[in-house]
Amino acid sequence: MTELKLSESRDLTRIERIGAHSHIRGLGLDSSLEPRDVSEGMVGQAQARKAAGVILQMIKDGKIAGRAILLAGQPGTGKTAIAMGMAKSLGLETPFSMLSGSEIFSLEMSKTEALMQAFRKSIGVRIKEETEIIEGEVVEIQIDRPAVSGAASKTGKLTLKTTDMETVYDLGAKMIEALGKEKVQSGDVIAIDKASGKITKLGRSFSRSRDYDAMGPQTKFVQCPDGELQKRKEVVHSVTLHEIDVINSRTQGFLALFTGDTGEIRAEVREQIDTKVAEWREEGKAEIVPGVLFIDEVHMLDIECFSFLNRALENEMAPILVVATNRGITSIRGTDYKSPHGIPIDLLDRLLIITTQPYSEDEIRKILDIRCQEEDVEMSEDAKQLLTKIGHETSLRYAIHLITASALNCQKRKGMVVEVQDITRVYSLFLDVRRSTQYLMEYQKEYMFNEASIVDGADADAMHD
Repeated sequence: MTELKLSESRDLTRIERIGAHSHIRGLGLDSSLEPRDVSEGMVGQAQARKAAGVILQMIKDGKIAGRAILLAGQPGTGKTAIAMGMAKSLGLETPFSMLSGSEIFSLEMSKTEALMQAFRKSIGVRIKEETEIIEGEVVEIQIDRPAVSGAASKTGKLTLKTTDMETVYDLGAKMIEALGKEKVQSGDVIAIDKASGKITKLGRSFSRSRDYDAMGPQTKFVQCPDGELQKRKEVVHSVTLHEIDVINSRTQGFLALFTGDTGEIRAEVREQIDTKVAEWREEGKAEIVPGVLFIDEVHMLDIECFSFLNRALENEMAPILVVATNRGITSIRGTDYKSPHGIPIDLLDRLLIITTQPYSEDEIRKILDIRCQEEDVEMSEDAKQLLTKIGHETSLRYAIHLITASALNCQKRKGMVVEVQDITRVYSLFLDVRRSTQYLMEYQKEYMFNEASIVDGADADAMHD
């Protein structure tokens, strides 16, 4: 019985989890930054996507630092989806870090330190380094194994050649082990890093392509290197400023990167690192890659955080800041003053504001089609029409939640395709905000700490919207 449970848990780890935005592959723009109707998981929001595409181009050029963008719109209008699309379009080379406004208050460090770490996670440093490598085609490997076990360690000789020269190298036990691990044999083209001793197999030499060896289809053939065996090669390392901070802030800082226990980093450490990076930039050894910091639910930040953001954006090392909110005119946290989106006017003045519009019924249908495909749910045309109507009258998020629930109901009745009856069943089981509010109004006296007298029908509609 125990074995059965273990095998089940192993199988579960292989399943790829489907998230709320796992269907987003990019912003869905063409080469002239014009939004396609349905592309890369994005539907509608043409103006917002086009504006995000312009910002994306600005980020890729890397010339402007400290710009801030606000994605403002009603709940469920695709603000986080646009931010995710930007992240996917930027690729792995550009740093992109995400943060929720409320996270800052739950960390074991000051609010400004948490924001500073988030800022520095979003700034990449591309460090160029020259290393000496030995690159050539293996002619022969001779390994002398001791006759008696436990005697002197293994020794050997490695013959490498290029089109111009051939050299024999003596091998120690470490190099013999590394060659064995990489399964290097005569006819392979290899590169050996002189500093670390790391061996990289580049491929098989074209001169051996006619050998009748057992070779798989994945075998890569390369030309025999020319020139000298020893060469100087430029290697590029991409790190973030935060990673450099952590490594230099303590004796075992490298381990802190894996544990996540970075703690507060002193300002002096950061100043020294900034000075060193500036030196490398002047010498041409490094270049700065300004990334993106995305803060969702930005109205959750307080006046101290907003003041910090104002100052941090003026720094020449600042990333592109993208913030999102679904609030209207509301109080700035930490004050009694009201402001649009709960953001102080002086910071709002720095922001380029992108607004998102509510989805039309046709767009909701297209989004539901994409989500059905993503969640691997087969649904009949009538069921999709009903779900679209529900999404239009309640909310898109509620309609998306019903997809998997209706698929499970379909499985229970041993059906293959989700039908109208499955949607109706889960619609009656799970309430949306409007129906839940109506239920509360009806049975308000039976609930504890009831303050329903201040909520009327209009407020219930406002909650829904």
